[in-house]
Amino acid sequence: MKKVTNKVLWQFAIGQLGWSMLSGIVSNWLVFFYMPEDSEIDAGQKLFITQGSIFLGLTVIGVITAIGRLFDAVTDPYIASKSDRCKHKDGRRIPFMRAIAVPFAAVTVLIFISPVGSISWINNGFLLVTLLLFYLFMTIYCTPYNALLPELGKDPKDRINVSTYISVTFFMGTAFSYLVPNIAGFFKDSLGYANSFRLTIGILAAVAAVCMLVPVLTIKESDYADTTPSETPAFASLAKTFSNKEFRKFVYSDIFYWVALTMFQTGLSFYITTLIGLGADKTFILFATMTAMSLVFYAPVNFLAKRLGKKKLVMSAFIFFSLVFLFTAFAGKLGLPKMVNGIMIAVFASIPMAVLGILPQAIVADVAQADGIKTGESREGMFFAARTFAMKMGQALAMVLFTSIKGIGENGLGLRITAAAAAVLCLIGGLILGAYNETQVTSVIAEGTADKTEE
Repeated sequence: MKKVTNKVLWQFAIGQLGWSMLSGIVSNWLVFFYMPEDSEIDAGQKLFITQGSIFLGLTVIGVITAIGRLFDAVTDPYIASKSDRCKHKDGRRIPFMRAIAVPFAAVTVLIFISPVGSISWINNGFLLVTLLLFYLFMTIYCTPYNALLPELGKDPKDRINVSTYISVTFFMGTAFSYLVPNIAGFFKDSLGYANSFRLTIGILAAVAAVCMLVPVLTIKESDYADTTPSETPAFASLAKTFSNKEFRKFVYSDIFYWVALTMFQTGLSFYITTLIGLGADKTFILFATMTAMSLVFYAPVNFLAKRLGKKKLVMSAFIFFSLVFLFTAFAGKLGLPKMVNGIMIAVFASIPMAVLGILPQAIVADVAQADGIKTGESREGMFFAARTFAMKMGQALAMVLFTSIKGIGENGLGLRITAAAAAVLCLIGGLILGAYNETQVTSVIAEGTADKTEE
């Protein structure tokens, strides 16, 4: 097989730039668009779906997003198995990514289109259908994409490098998604609030589609990856994956992390506008600051992970993030100038974001490789699907919690509670990760690599 060059890594990473842009649009602006604060309604935003609690504090947007995430989680093992078992001449991963890139971008735009121009159950139903398609299409692209990570990175140190590349483009894509209100501002006078958002999302989605096509058009999978299909059926493969003790420890920790992070990301635009008192257009400036500062820490994280191990750095990042979330819970109450308050959150969050943007994916790749050495079966797709399954379960829970807690009290009290809850959940995730035996996993990989070298 050919050696993976930096050019190939960047071609691969551009795909993540595309899908993270689409994911960021939905994660950051869905609730903001469909469940706006009074200030956004005053600025011209209309209401399209049922507002307020419908049952036991649950909201329509919370229920729809939770259903979407649960559906998404269930489809992950099926798509992963299809990818692992694929016998296509172009490989096990690329054919899936190529087929779904454009539909994935198109359905992202449809999510923000409402057939009726006012509150209607038709809009509720349309949002549910388009969101289900969005999560299905994202799974079809992202599960095979993530499975290429351990196939392009042949050992733990190489995988840290691959993870660093895709983490850079992930943050860039997410940062671009925060540009929505800034770009929409150019069209608001002529198109109105909602349509300016829709046009902006259409422009960004078109860019994302092009990015997602870059790796499928430039990388020949068989040159770098083992394309031998797995023979294990979907749910048998999923059961095998969760039977891996070290993987289970990581996943338990990961669920708490994703509940916490999703609550924070969903609330970020509200924290900035409602708690701190800045305009929505400042969201991009603050996220860009966080991204830029995070990139500064990428080289140290890459260096330290290879010498200290991934586990110690990830646990430290969990604890640090908990402190950032707790600080956010008191945003606007500490007597700080508004922009200073926002920049402090962005700068402090950049440190754990650098660690958690790179290392968890590399940990999964390590566990998948070690499992493959032990069992003799290559099932990278299922390991990443299982991790994604857990992630989406956490995200589904987070959306229900956030949308239910958000409306508690007055003057942003519910938003402060969401940030505080995120702090507690993230801390629990870090404590659980302490049980992960990184030494055992890397030892298996080292022994397997040595055996292949001797052969």
